[in-house]
Amino acid sequence: MDRLKRFLKDETGAVTVDWVVLTSGVVILAIVVMPPITRAIGDIAILIGDEVGEAGTRMEKARD
Repeated sequence: MDRLKRFLKDETGAVTVDWVVLTSGVVILAIVVMPPITRAIGDIAILIGDEVGEAGTRMEKARD
């Protein structure tokens, strides 16, 4: 019975458990959030490419 009481009062390893729980929460959050961010970054990259292409076309026309 004394061993059980000591075991229940022992807090060694509690920091490790907290760290694992927090780290897994961050990983899960990253997995959930990444697809929409990736899609948005791709869309913005396409828009920037289109604008750069149009600017280049305008510069060529102005040069002629």
